[in-house]
Amino acid sequence: MIHKFLNKTTFTSQEDFIQNFRINVPDNFNFGYDIVDAWAEKDPNKLAMLWTNDKGEERRFTFADMKRYTDQTASYFQQLGIGKGDKVMLILKRRAEFWFSTVALTKLGAVVIPATHLLTKKDIVYRCNAADIKMIVCAGEDIILDHILQARPECPTLKHISSIGPALPEGVEDFQTGMRNAAPFVRPAEANTNDDTMIIYFTSGTSGHPKMVAHDFTYPLGLICVAHFWHNLKPNSLHLTIADTGWGKAAWGKIYGQWISGATVFVYDHEKFTPADILQKIQDYKITSLCAPPTIFRFLIHEDLTRFDLSALEYCTIAGEALNPAVFDTFKELTGISLMEGFGQTETTLTIGNMPWTTPKPGSMGLPNPQYDVDLIDADGRSVEAGEQGQIVVRFGTKKPVGLFQGYYRDPERTAEVLHDGVYYTGDVAWKDEDGYYWFVGRADDVIKSSGYRIGPFEVESALMTHPAVLECAITGVPDEVRGQVVKATIILTKEYKEKASPELIKELQDHVKRITAPYKYPRVIEFVDELPKTISGKIRRTEIRKKD
Repeated sequence: MIHKFLNKTTFTSQEDFIQNFRINVPDNFNFGYDIVDAWAEKDPNKLAMLWTNDKGEERRFTFADMKRYTDQTASYFQQLGIGKGDKVMLILKRRAEFWFSTVALTKLGAVVIPATHLLTKKDIVYRCNAADIKMIVCAGEDIILDHILQARPECPTLKHISSIGPALPEGVEDFQTGMRNAAPFVRPAEANTNDDTMIIYFTSGTSGHPKMVAHDFTYPLGLICVAHFWHNLKPNSLHLTIADTGWGKAAWGKIYGQWISGATVFVYDHEKFTPADILQKIQDYKITSLCAPPTIFRFLIHEDLTRFDLSALEYCTIAGEALNPAVFDTFKELTGISLMEGFGQTETTLTIGNMPWTTPKPGSMGLPNPQYDVDLIDADGRSVEAGEQGQIVVRFGTKKPVGLFQGYYRDPERTAEVLHDGVYYTGDVAWKDEDGYYWFVGRADDVIKSSGYRIGPFEVESALMTHPAVLECAITGVPDEVRGQVVKATIILTKEYKEKASPELIKELQDHVKRITAPYKYPRVIEFVDELPKTISGKIRRTEIRKKD
């Protein structure tokens, strides 16, 4: 399948990758028909998804199964009046119905809006009215349905709520019955063009209302590089990405590129994340490929890995936040596997990454993906030299690369701020070394300017995280009359140090940072807290800390 879309599918070096990587985009590409149905025709018994949960249940879905279930789901949606361009929000956690619904909506030319189960009534009202959502399909749990039903009177465009069960209150459609009783699916004559909107993500937003990031129907092709190269997947790979389906990370690791590559997606549907359970699943199902954010790997390395047989695990990738070198080193020591870091945004696919033919440098995001023309620029728009900090931008001229978003839905002003003159401005700051490897510094708004120095929060956080007292931390700048700003560390202490918060510990932590990194970066202000302000997706809201200060 992958050969349909790439001129070349294997590379031996970064130079080879840069020169020969090309994505061939067919007219009116539709992931449902051109990938799922195509696999069902070519190899119907090929395993598409292996689904398990924390109750001991297991389901296996071939591509023939996926075609049948997605056709039934599409027909059910059709009978409810869902068609081309209609917005449908999916609050389905890690239930199999997420995959049925996502592909079904794509087959209809409708717009998929993934959402987390953590949304409150207020969040649902905002999303429904911002995007004119016509239908919500949700996991049938009381707390989710309660929030949706409370929101419904304030959502005039919301015509249907469908529950996959078990809860099915009055006024809510029965997804399972509707799917089972659906008439034979009739494929629309013209489901979509490549330029139509296929999926919209509401970003969690570290400030203000969430943005609506819109991607067109070629977006799955933009994720080929994620699965086939960065994840290093093969047709016999069993891949696990640890992510809720409400986030863009699920699109990166749980459906599109994986199925284009012919790999099997492993899904573990669990209520509470338990590191030992994840390791047990890797052992029992012989998972070959794992992708997770650094937070997950931090939990994994604190388990006794000798209790688990991880010999089937071949490859691990890491993204979602910057990787502390200490995590890389420890995981490598315990497993022999290098964590291959990558960088991208909801607005893009993988933009920078460590590929199988490269040697990763612990803490580096890697090298640019040739799918994008990546550069670092200063405030004047000048490309910076090696060692200089600059904002990460993607240059594209008159034709946007496959995988770059269309813009912020219904927000032309915000779109124009970041997407103009043939350049996408990511808002993230990095620097690159003499070998061309990129190193994350922080969001442009988070970079601290102190006594003429530019200090990225991540490098100070990385230094602090190597001290046994620090469980989690956030670095911000606080105003200072002499230096302009000084570095502040807001720290959650580990259990062992909870009772040891003192001026002596503050001094110890400051000295520790001075030893680990350049002394001028040490936090002159340290505050111990019980929790850090975070977005709904778990990202630290440094802006809230700055406002409080």
